[in-house]
Amino acid sequence: QVQLVESGGGSVQAGGSLRLSCAASRDTYTNTWMAWFRRAPGKEREGVAAIQTYFIWTRYADSVKGRFTISRDNAENTVYLQMNSLKPEDTAMYYCVANLRDEGHWFNWSDFAYWGQGTQVTVSS
Repeated sequence: QVQLVESGGGSVQAGGSLRLSCAASRDTYTNTWMAWFRRAPGKEREGVAAIQTYFIWTRYADSVKGRFTISRDNAENTVYLQMNSLKPEDTAMYYCVANLRDEGHWFNWSDFAYWGQGTQVTVSS
């Protein structure tokens, strides 16, 4: 059974840091693109960052470049999102997704096969 289990969300003041984790089942994790999306109230879902778990290619939304870092741990089948210099506008539910379809685009939610349940990040000013 495919599972993506997110953790690490919480509340933090502006300028603070959080690290999100996404633990995946082995067949979901191997040699695929995984990504983090977020959705704030009243806003469209946004692709935040993505990583190819074998080649370690990464992609970032302009809004988080220089502040967020996506990484992976093959031994743990886990993808991380280190979020530094957090801003109130980063407040959202963050979702882990996996298995980008061929010809898909990392910033398209619907191009991924699997989605986690989400973890809430709240940044106060």
